Amino acid sequence: MNDEQDIEILAKETLHDGFFRMDRYRLRHRKFDGTWTEELSREIFERGNSVAALLYDPKADAVVMVEQFRLPARLAGRSAWSFEVPAGVVKPGEELADVARREAFEETGCRIDGELARIGEFMASIGGSTEVVTVFLGLVDASGAGGLHGLPDEHEDIRVHVVPSAEAIRRVDDGRIDNAASIIALNWLARHRDALRSERA
Repeated sequence: MNDEQDIEILAKETLHDGFFRMDRYRLRHRKFDGTWTEELSREIFERGNSVAALLYDPKADAVVMVEQFRLPARLAGRSAWSFEVPAGVVKPGEELADVARREAFEETGCRIDGELARIGEFMASIGGSTEVVTVFLGLVDASGAGGLHGLPDEHEDIRVHVVPSAEAIRRVDDGRIDNAASIIALNWLARHRDALRSERA
């Protein structure tokens, strides 16, 4: 299928434009049998793109993670306090790696040593949002990490945890870590931590 030839956008309407934006599209697209769908209506959630940073200390074999309040988790019947890798929204014109470094420092106080490595990227909710999340690896010294962090003007209340890698990976496996960026980052670490530690030996 070809995006340009096989999708027809008929109209776009902004339903809400605040902290986030919601747009409604009227469209049709070609089906796999070559015919076209009837007119469809889709509401799309626009929040911009994001980055997440897996902060790993190969010497300690530990990750620096954050715990913070997330209302949507509570509304979904889960704990409102979520264990996560640091993450943040990309503003127009910003470089992804710069955002990862900034968010790592603002949320944990850790400075990333050397270059960032891109782990991968994913769409947060491909059926309803345009958001693309890019996940990076950043090597840090976790020996002084801890305490409370976050920007008061953004109402952030963040507690920092240094978690042994094996424990963090177990938390993914048993469902205690349940947000996509952290699951992707820690599953990547489970496959690559031995190589990372040997490189730093």
